[in-house]
Amino acid sequence: MDKPISLSVKDYLIRRLAPKLMTSEKTIEAVVNHQFQSANEAMHSNKTVEISGFGKFLFNDGKALRKMDTYKNIEKALLNTLSKPDLTEAKKRATLLKLGTTRSNIELLKPRINENHQFFPDLRGVEEQLSAAQEDQGSDTKDQRIKAPHL
Repeated sequence: MDKPISLSVKDYLIRRLAPKLMTSEKTIEAVVNHQFQSANEAMHSNKTVEISGFGKFLFNDGKALRKMDTYKNIEKALLNTLSKPDLTEAKKRATLLKLGTTRSNIELLKPRINENHQFFPDLRGVEEQLSAAQEDQGSDTKDQRIKAPHL
């Protein structure tokens, strides 16, 4: 059975899985929501997320840079609109709402890329290497480490 156009993927999954697993739709919905939330959180902290049997999702750095530039240009245009003296109250509210949305989009994208358009290097494990190197540099560090109580 193909997914009807009127149903979202999430609703389709819930309706298909509930009868097959003989479980309530409410339980299946909780599991599906948790999986989507976990995948979304993983995507924010990693460059790729792979869901077995479903697909691999990649964070595109170039696309993120272009999107950030677009957001910055929109922000400038909205600020220029707000500086106009003949702005009606309704137009001002709408512009402020768009500006807030644009700024929140910028803040969501910022951790993934920095302002200089340089990508954050992968530093996993570097801290461990530095601390190990610092411990070997002097006997004072070793003595302090030995004297420190272990919890």
